[in-house]
Amino acid sequence: MTHQATATAAISEALKKYYFEGIYEGNLHTLNEVYHPGTLVFGDVKGAPYFKTLDQYLDGVKNRQSPKDLGQPFKGEIISIEVVNTIAVAEVKVQMYQFNYHEYLSFHYMNGRWLIVNKMLTDTTME
Repeated sequence: MTHQATATAAISEALKKYYFEGIYEGNLHTLNEVYHPGTLVFGDVKGAPYFKTLDQYLDGVKNRQSPKDLGQPFKGEIISIEVVNTIAVAEVKVQMYQFNYHEYLSFHYMNGRWLIVNKMLTDTTME
């Protein structure tokens, strides 16, 4: 298997096992498996600018009822993953609550793992 294929498979697995599952369940331990501690989150929600450090973002996750706990539908979809050496970008869509998020997640390969180092999102519900 090529580096590209191996990396793409590892990132896909991290997205499914840690990212999507973690936000669906509101599980901080699971999310911390895929996020680098210095991750920044940028974007817009309902047209309003959005910026949070990872700690601020995870605090919000901790203090909300998860889609799983509310019995609400959730869908995480990988659109694409582009890998160049030790960096990568995943384009994903996340449907939860009344939002349809379009996200770009930057990854870096560190200490034998692919970690999210930057998250950019926009709420496309109003389009």
